[in-house]
Amino acid sequence: MHSAERQTVHRWTFIWIGALVALVGFSLLGVALTSSQAWLETSPSLGLSLLGWGGLVQVLNALLLVSEQPVAPVPNTGLLVAGSAVWLAGWALIAAGIRRAPEPTEGPSPAAGATLYPRLARYRDFYWSTLGAYGGGMLLAEVVLILLQTVLSSGVSATELGAAGKGASSGLSLPPTGAFAIALLAGGMVAFISGFIGASRAQRLSLPEATIGVLYLGLPIPIILTLMERLPGLQLALGYRLREVTYVAGLIGRPELGYWLVFTFLVLALVLGINTGFIAAGSGRVDLKLGFELFVARRHVAVFRPSLLLGTLAVLMFGIIPPLLIYFIIRSAEAAVERTRIRALGLKDPLAAASDLNRLKLREQSPTMMMTALSVGGVGVGVMALIIVLSVMSGFEADLQQKILGTNAHAVVSKYAGDLPEYAKVMESVRKVPGVVGQTPFIINQVMIASEGNVDGVIIKGIDPGTVGEVTDLPKNILGGGSLDILYTPEKIVHRGLPDDEEPAEESGVEEDDIIRRSGTPKKAPVLPGIVIGRELAASLRVVVGDRVNVVSPLGTELSPSGPIPKSRAFRVAAVFYSGMYEYDSKFVYILLKEAQDFFGVKGATGIELKVADIDDARRIASQVVKVLGGYPYRARDWGEMNKNLFSALRLEKLVMGIILSIIIIVAAGLIVATVIMLVLEKRKEISVLKALGVPDGGIVKIFLAEGLQIGVAGGFLGLISGLSWCLFIEKAGIKLDPDVYYIPAVPVRIEPVQTVLAVVIAVLVTYLASIYPALKASSVEPVEGLKAE
Repeated sequence: MHSAERQTVHRWTFIWIGALVALVGFSLLGVALTSSQAWLETSPSLGLSLLGWGGLVQVLNALLLVSEQPVAPVPNTGLLVAGSAVWLAGWALIAAGIRRAPEPTEGPSPAAGATLYPRLARYRDFYWSTLGAYGGGMLLAEVVLILLQTVLSSGVSATELGAAGKGASSGLSLPPTGAFAIALLAGGMVAFISGFIGASRAQRLSLPEATIGVLYLGLPIPIILTLMERLPGLQLALGYRLREVTYVAGLIGRPELGYWLVFTFLVLALVLGINTGFIAAGSGRVDLKLGFELFVARRHVAVFRPSLLLGTLAVLMFGIIPPLLIYFIIRSAEAAVERTRIRALGLKDPLAAASDLNRLKLREQSPTMMMTALSVGGVGVGVMALIIVLSVMSGFEADLQQKILGTNAHAVVSKYAGDLPEYAKVMESVRKVPGVVGQTPFIINQVMIASEGNVDGVIIKGIDPGTVGEVTDLPKNILGGGSLDILYTPEKIVHRGLPDDEEPAEESGVEEDDIIRRSGTPKKAPVLPGIVIGRELAASLRVVVGDRVNVVSPLGTELSPSGPIPKSRAFRVAAVFYSGMYEYDSKFVYILLKEAQDFFGVKGATGIELKVADIDDARRIASQVVKVLGGYPYRARDWGEMNKNLFSALRLEKLVMGIILSIIIIVAAGLIVATVIMLVLEKRKEISVLKALGVPDGGIVKIFLAEGLQIGVAGGFLGLISGLSWCLFIEKAGIKLDPDVYYIPAVPVRIEPVQTVLAVVIAVLVTYLASIYPALKASSVEPVEGLKAE
């Protein structure tokens, strides 16, 4: 009788020797390529061969009559030939070690010629239509995502993407993050629908078709985008057309990481579509009803019991030890009282006592129920940790962003080279751009500032006190109730004690001695222009309001009898500000715009700072400003571009922290797999009865997927409640910090709805995916096998 399994004989001696020989050949090839420095020429071919694209590329080159590029001769030809020969010999030995078993000598079985099992009769090895749905869906999803991101962000219509000219229509213009969210949802929906259609067509998961489709049609676009960051030629050809895509990917600091995260999301959407399509149409007809399956699943696991939910919530809120101690004390006391009652009853009526004892044992939790409780708690802990950590990190990011945008502008308009003498005219044009709510001119430069106590390098900024408050929070940050208007009237600056710039009057015929001052009528102190410095800088220079400081510019020089010297000017401290950022409080000083023009010899301004209504839309508004100004030589940079490295590092840190904390949910997913497998083993008889009554495989899959999904939903819900409760507790009660060290009085917390919902969704998706394998194993149970022992 023929065996149903494919029989293969492995001769492991040949296989191991062949593997060692192939490894030696690979090492020889590597040495030959390294010594000849030919890795650059061979790496593309090796990469294509690794993915199985080598033959396909050669066929396309032949059809398109693409000429081969000349390859430089390899010096170590003998070593290359030897390595190739050894490599092939190793694989030949491996092939010789794998042989098909000889055919059995027995004759045909008694069932020869009978009707084949229907499921096996309908089976097909490969579905080309399913491959087209999976692969084409991935490719279409990626193209839709890129086109939507470009159109919604820049307003360029799809028909004008090829031209990419200056006269493109404005069209829709959304913030880059909003456009990306819409594009990602659209791409994910396309991938989901494609997977649903392909699985419905094949009535199975069709993993080979999915693998080939993703490999051949899904990978090229993310690979090209990744190479675009490293190949100048590719960047020159595609960089301008894909600038919106690369900008959004670069928000986390590493565009390549952004490309592959999006690709992973689309693959996940495809997998969900494949699984949903198999469940809906696995039985040969579309069946989207879930009432019966949900009823059975709810009775099996009983996740939403009040005792389980309240106990798990108590553990999440108060820790594992206090609730469990209270639980075990109460249960032990109840069991002791119940057993005492049953013992007293047994003295009177043994049969009634045995019945009560049996009911007491039935109320005790089974191992599966304990595993269910642990799974719900694991998912809840993961969601709670994600929400708390991401909310705290968002609080730090929001506090940092508030301080940066309180000192700097949302966008800056300047020229590629030179100053802005026509800044008044430019401000008139910029004022007409929708979304611009404030603007102020400025001059910025680097100087040295010196006092009697110290010297430091700072960034000096000429400002207009009348308009700077429309853009930054500098007027609000002045300490001691001061005002920037004092810069207009420096004679009103109050200084302490004897003015440090007083000089006694010279008596006729008597020279002034440097050490012994002669008495005389002092001259009136000259009025010095005012300067506003930060609190940290004031502490470093050891000055207060009214003290004199000297500003030295190394960029300009003045002539003196001894030759050129750095330009220097005296200022009087008019006010001290505190922004909460050490870098700003120690490195920024402000003077009047007119004083900066005179000091640096600038006609006009260095640029114009803008404040926009929506900081997330600052990039688009900045591009609209440039269009209104006519383009070159004007340019505009938004706050994200000017502080790209800092905020990219924060986003990348948050992303990595979220991925690391998601491991907790993955561990809980392992518990869910174990729990559902135990349910399958416990309910083999019930599964067989259901299948004997006509429930299709898709229905069985629905039942066990619903059981795993209920665990995920319950854990996510409890984690959401506990995570938000802990965030509110941290925000209200506060974890105190030293403001002199951290510049914030307490740990900041910012609950973002999107990331909070995303944490719950991730938990539910992970638990759903973890339930797929046990559900498929449950659907493969045959009725006769499950009922054999009954």
